[in-house]
Amino acid sequence: MTQEEYATLPVVEEHLRIDKRTVTTGRVKVRTETQYVDEIASALLESEAIEVERVTINQPVEQAPPVRTEGNVTIIPVLEEVLFVEKRLVLKEELHVRRRVTEERFEVPVALRKQHAVVERIDETAFPRTEEGN
Repeated sequence: MTQEEYATLPVVEEHLRIDKRTVTTGRVKVRTETQYVDEIASALLESEAIEVERVTINQPVEQAPPVRTEGNVTIIPVLEEVLFVEKRLVLKEELHVRRRVTEERFEVPVALRKQHAVVERIDETAFPRTEEGN
């Protein structure tokens, strides 16, 4: 075969190239607004008062009685030694201690802040579209 019998065929290859660019399509403005809302803060307050009542007994005892509780009353014996021909233990008095619980509603106005975002679109004619990047 001679060289004239050979045909030359070109080989073609395509390549893909992808570029990105940033395009401004519009603008927005974001701001926050703060509102003050008055609300009532409410709580139930509890207080406790102690009441002491002295009860005269003046009765001899062999030994000191223990502190005891009857219902909501705590009884605390108060003793005194009294000199007789012989020494005796006398229950002089008892302290009756009662607890009283009272409740009172407490309210106070409180200013609370609440914010929300406001988004406003800016007029596109003031900012024409621009292309950035390659």
